[in-house]
Amino acid sequence: MSSFFLRTLREDPADAELPGHKLLVRAGYVRRAAPGVYTWLPLGLKVLRKVEAIVREEMEAIGGQELSFPALLPKEPYEATNRWTEYGDNLFRLTDRKGTQMLLGPTHEEMFCLAVKDMYTSYKDLPLTLFQIQNKYRDEARPRAGVLRGREFIMKDSYSFDIDEAGLQKAYDAHRDAYIKIFDRLGFEYVIVHADSGAMGGSASEEFLAVSPNGEDTFVRDASGYAANVEAVVVPQAPPVEVTAGPAHVEDTPDTPTIDTLVAALNANHPRTDGRAWTAADTLKNVIVMLAHPADEDHEEPWREPLAIGVPGDREVDPKRLEAQVAPAEVEGFEEADFAKHPTLAKGYIGPGVLGSEQASGIRYLLDPSIAEGSAWVTGADEHGQHVIDLVHGRDFTADGTIQAAEIREGDPSPQGEGTLTLARGVEMGHIFQLGTKYAEALGLKVLDENGKLVTVTMGSYGVGVTRAVGVIAEDNHDEQGLIWPRALAPFDVHVVAAGKSEEIFGAAEDLSAQLEAKGVSVLYDDRAGKVSPGVKFKDAEIIGVPTILVVGKGLAEGVVEIKDRRTGERREVPVAEAVEALIGEVRGQS
Repeated sequence: MSSFFLRTLREDPADAELPGHKLLVRAGYVRRAAPGVYTWLPLGLKVLRKVEAIVREEMEAIGGQELSFPALLPKEPYEATNRWTEYGDNLFRLTDRKGTQMLLGPTHEEMFCLAVKDMYTSYKDLPLTLFQIQNKYRDEARPRAGVLRGREFIMKDSYSFDIDEAGLQKAYDAHRDAYIKIFDRLGFEYVIVHADSGAMGGSASEEFLAVSPNGEDTFVRDASGYAANVEAVVVPQAPPVEVTAGPAHVEDTPDTPTIDTLVAALNANHPRTDGRAWTAADTLKNVIVMLAHPADEDHEEPWREPLAIGVPGDREVDPKRLEAQVAPAEVEGFEEADFAKHPTLAKGYIGPGVLGSEQASGIRYLLDPSIAEGSAWVTGADEHGQHVIDLVHGRDFTADGTIQAAEIREGDPSPQGEGTLTLARGVEMGHIFQLGTKYAEALGLKVLDENGKLVTVTMGSYGVGVTRAVGVIAEDNHDEQGLIWPRALAPFDVHVVAAGKSEEIFGAAEDLSAQLEAKGVSVLYDDRAGKVSPGVKFKDAEIIGVPTILVVGKGLAEGVVEIKDRRTGERREVPVAEAVEALIGEVRGQS
């Protein structure tokens, strides 16, 4: 350690929020270079390479062949798939000295597709699985949590190429099994959830989420084993109900621009005839957002479109569910300037009367599927200070369609019909897609089938967050003193601490370190002398988190050294002559 490129910190970094992020920085594994961009220091790189090795082994076990594309990529393939524009501001674009537009690769479907197109022409060349472990670049608007969500990160992305859907399913299943083995070996709790394919496209899609209270993703599950990302939960359309409400009527409801103020005013001034109190669930809330679309076949330039969403008043519109439904468009707020352009919208009192493609506003209007035809609602009357009561869906108003955008709550009925949903949070660690022919069609990837006919290759896409895995493992494996690495991922097998000043202690510690290294046990030896006290060395050993610590100190006079298990805190003294064999047994799981 006297020459190792390492400095530990006593204070938490100012930009770190999560415990694992703080400790990775303080223990000298990573350093922030820019927002969302991190330098991997020698300690961190050792852990990172071990994660990569596990991923590589399991990918090769299913027949994957590794290659590596450049990170600096040409624009044209991404134009062909329309992702040059669909990625929007998340794409790092640049221009070279000749004026050629290029990008830093956010993902490599296009490049894999072109590589296979360049080299393979026959069904006899398939099936094929290719993968790489490589840096990716995405201009995240809000990079956070250190290596969990960065703008530069390492990902394993693999792609399967098959002649038909049956081959794709086989490749998909093989990747799914490989991912289970990868994440079992990495050692954190995870769940496999149904997912939305989003901008990737394709049909079947599943995510592997590391269960974490600090995760950005919310997922649901029920007692039957059903699990899904909230973006992928499909609320069934409520069946029609018999109309029981009388004619709709408009009432004065001044100073009620929010659901809470409206419910209070209804109960005070317009009580229900059945004696029940009004609740937020009786109201229909109409939320207006602005969609920012990329250029497409019908629009040469990016364009904006207002969208109205009707949800029960006791629910909010979930931004992630909404974004998944409208991708590749991005969701923006509906600002005062937008209201000024749509004078028929009475802010705080918007109702279905002016909403819809064929109505006065011309704004597309989509309803939550829980709003049944025949159901009656209290909603805005499109005049300031007024609401309409007993407005019936299907009798008094209609919409342009439905949208799965309302928030999902704990206790909601499971869409699979198996009891109720529970909610939890997680970090996306892997995502597998059945892409189908989307990218192959766009880039002309075809091969001759057994009848000599050109057919489009069908693809699968499969990603694992490698740098993100290090962050998740750090979040799962620490205590108040520091990191505690799982044995298989630790940067070293044993941390040897020379805890004293005598030449005998340093000599014994160095000799034990050399014997361990000769037996294939990797050692981090704290040989620092001078003003570095044993207390400082012990604190560094704890924060660095190597699972086994060997202390050579005052016990040497009695012929013993101390072995500490960093995971359990257990300490035991062993004779010096037996220390190497004892440590080998511990490292290799024989004690």
